[in-house]
Amino acid sequence: MSNPQEKIRNNPEVQEARKNLGDSTGDVPASEHQTPEEATVNLGDRIAEEPQSLEEKAKQIAVESWDLVGHVKVPAYFVVEDEEGHEKALHHVKDAEEISDVIRQARVDENGDRQWW
Repeated sequence: MSNPQEKIRNNPEVQEARKNLGDSTGDVPASEHQTPEEATVNLGDRIAEEPQSLEEKAKQIAVESWDLVGHVKVPAYFVVEDEEGHEKALHHVKDAEEISDVIRQARVDENGDRQWW
């Protein structure tokens, strides 16, 4: 019996997606006609060239897939509120450091003590 990773790797839908997108593991080369942005494995990593509203960004999904733990859905943007109460959308790749800062701030109260919800 094969292990779960082999089952996922050998799934025909996964193989077709890897072939079409180019595989980051090197098993299937990306098309030589693709730009680096087109060769991105996760299409949700791309940032739209035209301006988008906060609501449009909030609906975007970077990755939706199945893996060993089940169904995985990663948003392309995380909507956060700044100190003045304004909302902004942070891209999960481009703004990853700022997202980490927001998470750290959310876990600390006014006294600097960590809070776990």
